Amino acid sequence: MDPTMDTNAAIWTSEEYVRTRAAQAGQRERENAERWRILGELLPFEEQDVFTFLDLGAGTGSAARRILDLYPRSRAILSDFSPQMIAVGKEEMAAHAGRYRYVEFDMSTGGWPAAIPEVLDAVVSSMSVHHLPDHRKEGLFAEVFARLAPGGWYLNYDTVSATDPIVAATWERTADRRDPGAAATRRHRTPDERARHENHLRHVIPLSQQLEYLAAAGFIGIDVYWKDLDDVIYGGQRPASEPATTAR
Repeated sequence: MDPTMDTNAAIWTSEEYVRTRAAQAGQRERENAERWRILGELLPFEEQDVFTFLDLGAGTGSAARRILDLYPRSRAILSDFSPQMIAVGKEEMAAHAGRYRYVEFDMSTGGWPAAIPEVLDAVVSSMSVHHLPDHRKEGLFAEVFARLAPGGWYLNYDTVSATDPIVAATWERTADRRDPGAAATRRHRTPDERARHENHLRHVIPLSQQLEYLAAAGFIGIDVYWKDLDDVIYGGQRPASEPATTAR
C-alpha cells in the first residue's frame, strides 16, 4: 500500500470491510455507549421535546440510536457517503422505523444535498470528522452553523492528536494498560496494516485547532464537555439571537 495515498473512501465503501465492522458492532456499542449517552444528554432538550437532529457521518447509526432512545419524540436524519454503510445502518435502525431517514452526503465536499433541511434543531457527529482534511473541518463547522436554528447546538465526539510528545506518550501508555491486547496488536502490525492505520489517522489534528474553527464559525458556549485521553466531546451553540448589523 502506498502510504501517501488517502484510501479512506475506498475503505468505507468496501462491502467486505463494512460487513466486518458490522460484525464487531457489539464490541463498539459496549465501548462507546456511555459516550453516545453523554453526547445526547448535552443536547438542550427535555425528554418529551419534539425536535429533529442531523447525525453527520452517521455510519450504521449507533450514536443516533442512543439519542433517539433518550428523546422518544425526536427524529433523526442520518447522513453518510457510503451506500454500503447506509444499507447496514437501515438494518441496525429497524427498531426506530418511522423516526429516521438516511441521506447520502459526502462531507469532504461542501455540496449539501437538498434532502437535508435548511434549518436543524441540532447536529451531532461521532468519530467521522477526523477523517476530513483541515480545510473541510473548518468549512463543515461553518456550514453546520449556517443550518442550525438560533440557539441550536453542534456536538462532536471524536479523537484528537497531541502537540506535546509527552502527552502523546502518556495517552498511549495509559491506553496500553487498559487494553494490553490492543497494545500487542499494534506492535505486530504488518506493513500493510501499519500503512492503513496511519492513513486512517492522517487527518487527526489537535483539539485547540478545532475549537478555533468553531469560534471562527460563530459558535458560542464552546467547551470540551467530556474527555478521556485522546477522545473528546466538544461543541458549541449558535447564538439564540444574532447581533444587529450597523448600517453605513
